[in-house]
Amino acid sequence: MTQSTMSHNKPAKEQAPVYSRAERKARNANTRGRFGLVLYVVLLLLPIYWLINMSFKTNTEILSGLSFFPADFTLENYAKIFSDSTWYMGYVNSIFYVSMNMVISLLVALPAAYAFSRYKFIGDKHMFFWLLSNRMAPPAVFLLPFFQLYSSVGLFDTHIAVALAHCIFTVPLAVWILEGFMSGVPREIDETAYIDGYTFPKFFVRIFIPLIRSGIGVTAFFCFMFSWVELLLARTLTSVEAKPIAAIMTRTVSASGMDWGLLAAAGVLTILPGMLVIYFVRNHVAKGFALGRV
Repeated sequence: MTQSTMSHNKPAKEQAPVYSRAERKARNANTRGRFGLVLYVVLLLLPIYWLINMSFKTNTEILSGLSFFPADFTLENYAKIFSDSTWYMGYVNSIFYVSMNMVISLLVALPAAYAFSRYKFIGDKHMFFWLLSNRMAPPAVFLLPFFQLYSSVGLFDTHIAVALAHCIFTVPLAVWILEGFMSGVPREIDETAYIDGYTFPKFFVRIFIPLIRSGIGVTAFFCFMFSWVELLLARTLTSVEAKPIAAIMTRTVSASGMDWGLLAAAGVLTILPGMLVIYFVRNHVAKGFALGRV
């Protein structure tokens, strides 16, 4: 076999794929997009990681300098929270009035949103805008009236006081979100149910509410988030019995200074309920954004 024949039998070298100018620009843009997304996630998670990192350190180590990992790992900060009634009752109080606010907001907003979505009456658009205008005002505007009213009727330092005060912000938001979902349900379903002999309460509970369960999940999520993170009303309208964890976290200064480790551990435990709520309603929230109702 000659040398020329052997050279023809050798496999040809693989050539690198040739991309057009448009394809190269698209690949570069995709790479930059991925890098930007990774950088955004890192910047987003860095404060959370630092909070968790501080929660496992002693106060002395936190003040001594910068360190990415605890040199002297400790659970003392968490143990103090779970052993001190002042701390763990703050979480109980917060969860209690937040749950009350969610239930009250949904019970009031469901029939109101149905009325706005199904009926036309004089001043309906003006009233709908007025509901949203309440949401535009800062909580400080209503602080003095609520404090004076609750002090007079004996509701000061109670869970229901904070829940009702938050309703002035969460109910308009709930009506606005639910009205969008209800408007997407065809009116023929209502008419068919009435022809079949359903009363309104029976139709509303058994047929209509399951059709808008995604909207209810989205509404509950936003009501929870507002009531959970709101501090001004919750701190002013409570004193001892119903004081939330957000108010307790602002009073960690002692004679020796700020207890940073204890405050970090409390912050980590404060994030967990919100993460659980997001986990359980994640599908409903995603559907709400996909439908353009949020």
